[in-house]
Amino acid sequence: MADINIQRKKASPSPWLLVVLAAVVLALAAYFFLRPDPADEPTPPAATPEATAPTAAPDTLAAAAAVDQATRRAAIAGIPQGDSATAAGSQETAESLAAQAAANPAAPDYARNGLQKLTGVLVALTDRDDLRDATITEQRDNLTSATARLDEPTASLRPGFVAAAGLIRAIQQKAYPDQEGPAKDLVNVAGQLSGRNATAADQQKNKQFLTQAAAAVRVLSEPAQSSL
Repeated sequence: MADINIQRKKASPSPWLLVVLAAVVLALAAYFFLRPDPADEPTPPAATPEATAPTAAPDTLAAAAAVDQATRRAAIAGIPQGDSATAAGSQETAESLAAQAAANPAAPDYARNGLQKLTGVLVALTDRDDLRDATITEQRDNLTSATARLDEPTASLRPGFVAAAGLIRAIQQKAYPDQEGPAKDLVNVAGQLSGRNATAADQQKNKQFLTQAAAAVRVLSEPAQSSL
């Protein structure tokens, strides 16, 4: 009887194994071909001067503010300042302002000189103990800011006139209630000014304002309890 040679058939690899190997190969190929080039990465933005500049120290800012405030408060040289401004000194500057208001309105720098004198006496008045008030301080700062560049030939006088009237009104509201009418009228006159002194109409308006302002300052220079 012949012997029959039986050989076992070799098992073929699982198709899933082939799929996994193919996926691994594709993943590696995608990584090497699709990874970003370091040269293509965006360059970080350069630091701006504002970001790199050191900020000023609080003490430095406070010192600068104090110097600026002191400069602005000394608006006119020679005007009595601080608590040492006596009633006699205030009355003297009020008379000087009245004399300027009574001068020829067509004279060169008539309105400018009048506004400078008015600024000086009003700034001095705000240093009185009975007139130290947040609203008055704000109006005083508005006035000194509006008249800071009066020496420039092209500077308009209107902001200074309006600010001066606003400060007179604030002082009146604080300590001179019976002067409400003249103070409000002065504010209205200031709002009608052009800020120039070229035409005859401008000159008369400026004279009217300075005359009324001088009268108001004369009253405000007296102690509050003796206002008329």
